Amino acid sequence: MIARTQEEIEILREGGRRLATYLETLRKMVRPGMSAKELDDKGLELILAGGDKPAFTGYASGKNGEKFPGCLCVSVNDAIVHSPGATNDVVFKDGDVVSLDFGLIHRGLYTDHATTVIAGKPHSADDEMLVRAAFEALQIGVDQARVGKTTGDIGHAVQKIAEKYDLGYPKNLSGHGVGKKIHEDPHVPNYGDPGMGTKLIEGLVIAIEPMFTLGTGDLYIDKDAFSYRTRDGSNSAHAEHTIIVTKNGPEILTKP
Repeated sequence: MIARTQEEIEILREGGRRLATYLETLRKMVRPGMSAKELDDKGLELILAGGDKPAFTGYASGKNGEKFPGCLCVSVNDAIVHSPGATNDVVFKDGDVVSLDFGLIHRGLYTDHATTVIAGKPHSADDEMLVRAAFEALQIGVDQARVGKTTGDIGHAVQKIAEKYDLGYPKNLSGHGVGKKIHEDPHVPNYGDPGMGTKLIEGLVIAIEPMFTLGTGDLYIDKDAFSYRTRDGSNSAHAEHTIIVTKNGPEILTKP
């Protein structure tokens, strides 16, 4: 989406603020013994209380076009993205690496946001590093989102963080345009070459979302038709913001 009016920008800001507030509430609920279904239920409660709609519910995102059940992706350990919290039967254990991906429709416009948290006590320093690296890459990727830069500049910056920590970065998943729909052009890969890809212009709304693994980064889609998992069983992490490219630099929309 290219946000062309102040009204559109204000709607996106308010939707992003609400989404960030709700996701922070859900993040704080993650603890051993909590279920993914409980988080999904709470997420829907928060969205409906604000008079908005969930962005993911019913979205045809499955391997064969299956519609997404529930409103929240709760992807744990080797599941990197898109695992349905409403139906995946996950109950968190101590040390689980939990990725939460959430989307909101506010006054007809979409925002998208994700975070990763470790339930209880971390199992390893590698898991802690993995999560830190995802957020470091997110910030560096956002910093590249400036007028005249390209999606390749964002991807290259994210890729350099993966290489810095010797992490895998899946090439078959990417960030994306967002706003009028939950997924729009352009693709915003987590790898690339400077100056390549789509040029960023003022008003462009995109979701930047580094996804890293402790292993190779090769993935497969689970039998549920939604959950992407690492082939080597390694843990994974995911962080995401919706941003708008402005003449003064990137503005993060998904912040409280």
